[in-house]
Amino acid sequence: MPTDRGSGYPPIADYAMIGNTRTVALAARDGSIDWCCWPRFDSPAVFCRLLDAARGGRFQVQPVGPYRSTRAYLGPTNVLATTFQTTRGRVRLTDFMPMRAPGPDSPDHPPDEGDAILRLIEGIAGEVDVEVVFGPTFDYARASTEVVIRAGGAVAHDGRQAATLACQVPLAIDRSGRPRGQVRVAEGDRLWLGLRFSSSDAAGDVIPLVDGDDDLRRTLRQWEQWSSSCTYAGPYRELVRRSALALKLLTFAPSGAVVAAPTTSLPEQIGGTRNWDYRFTWLRDSALILEALRALGYHRESDAFFAWLRAVWTTHHHHLQIMYTVDGKPRIPEETLAHLEGYRGSRPVRVGNAAADQTQLDVYGEVLDAAHFCLDAGPPDAGLWTVLCSLANRAAANWQEPDRGIWEVRGGPRHFLYSKLLCWVALDRAIKLAERHRLPGPVARWRSTAEGIRRMILDHGYDQNLVAFTQALGEPVLDASALAIPMVGFLPATDPRVQATIQKIQERLTADGLVFRYRADDGLPPGEATFALCSFWLVDNLALTGRVDEARELFERVAGRANDVGLLAEQIDPSSGELLGNFPQGFSHLALIRSALYIARAEKLGPERQPSTRADRAAEMADAGRRPADPGPRS
Repeated sequence: MPTDRGSGYPPIADYAMIGNTRTVALAARDGSIDWCCWPRFDSPAVFCRLLDAARGGRFQVQPVGPYRSTRAYLGPTNVLATTFQTTRGRVRLTDFMPMRAPGPDSPDHPPDEGDAILRLIEGIAGEVDVEVVFGPTFDYARASTEVVIRAGGAVAHDGRQAATLACQVPLAIDRSGRPRGQVRVAEGDRLWLGLRFSSSDAAGDVIPLVDGDDDLRRTLRQWEQWSSSCTYAGPYRELVRRSALALKLLTFAPSGAVVAAPTTSLPEQIGGTRNWDYRFTWLRDSALILEALRALGYHRESDAFFAWLRAVWTTHHHHLQIMYTVDGKPRIPEETLAHLEGYRGSRPVRVGNAAADQTQLDVYGEVLDAAHFCLDAGPPDAGLWTVLCSLANRAAANWQEPDRGIWEVRGGPRHFLYSKLLCWVALDRAIKLAERHRLPGPVARWRSTAEGIRRMILDHGYDQNLVAFTQALGEPVLDASALAIPMVGFLPATDPRVQATIQKIQERLTADGLVFRYRADDGLPPGEATFALCSFWLVDNLALTGRVDEARELFERVAGRANDVGLLAEQIDPSSGELLGNFPQGFSHLALIRSALYIARAEKLGPERQPSTRADRAAEMADAGRRPADPGPRS
């Protein structure tokens, strides 16, 4: 039987993701789609049982009575197959969102019309009684939803949106007001269910049957073709490829934007208050994600993102903030949905994100670092170079100011070391881009300012008593973000100060080898688990210092906490192994990819004795990853 349904909430690890590069749905191993925002990642949820087991809607297909379930993606695709085994037989449920042909949305096919969730029930052996429950709850279960049974299925609408279910299973309204039906599925039977959303109730009295075979073949083919472009053949290839497929699902095809995660308010601690909305485009997260994909041979995604960035810059009068909606809107007001109880009672449930108004100086460096790597084949066009120059100039002008840092603290601004470090990165990469492509820019001023930042970090960012680089200048507090120092090429990994910092983080910021971000007051009630990104950062540092066996062991420990279909959340409880935080998390999967690349590089080249930029090292890693590594444990 599925885990933890007695409480109404399966573990976060019980979910798998399907999507169409516009939005996603999360399906639990019991066949219930418990989360889906339509038509976009950041739209109000149509199914939100994930955040309220009683009020939130779901779309469930499962056997009647006891069963066991196993599941897997069909090869290198995002098509999910769940097999249910009962005492009388076996059925398979195949879930996917049809992929469109690559290209922008056209006026006659806008992104919210015609997209679908398709589900195929197949009898594999014996006979199994299968139940279907259809219960959308529009606008995070705030809207009044009317459901009507029609020949061939059912229609739900709230006056603004409609969800039409084509269903070969006879349905009737149950006592809770949801359409429900049962059917006996014998070996060889195939039943299609098709759910389509529209801006109005367009269904007639009879809903046509769905035949999704062509959609399934086309979608499998498109995912297989995309996966085949991966150039990586090094250690942990299957984990890397699955992470790349997850990251691809976080891209928003119409604009080129990338979301940090497709969910909101999954807690960092059960019952805690650190519940945030990640369904937006952070410049930082996007840059890192696209760098990781580029290192695997995927170029279109980074090209599309930089086109999006340039458009946002132009639209908003030459100003950039740290995050936007997927269509480039700057306003992301944060509100609390008090009517939802939250995942396993974890309140508040938030939509929107007030961090959009924060100053986070590191984003300058993240974007310029990605540009330095992704623009390897030729110079940026004049419009993009204007954007990148502006980011470098802002880093030069503002680096001495306090900010909220990479962790978006809700306490007061501080002089975070990571922010200063990434301002140095912004200037270093701007200089390299200008010199590589002979582009105009105030290179002498950038170089002078970068040297000033370097002196400040070395003089005030390393604490002699703590024997480590610190979270903020002049403050003896550890932070895992100091692990970025050798990764961005500021110092070599073999520098004694870097070595001491690695050792101190291992001693004070780990549990079972997994790494916490920090253990200090940040303006919020305490309580979070280890951070997958930071744990992979430690892998990277071990690999850079030539401690490849340790790097492999830690990589396998962290990656081993992924769920049965290879997906990771933001955080990991070090005691129970439970996945926590928003899911699947882009940070976690890009970090897994980069760590595999670091290991591949270290196996070929050994420890890094001179500082190297991420872009230069990424080229080495990608080259190393194109050749099979030495035999060893593989996932």
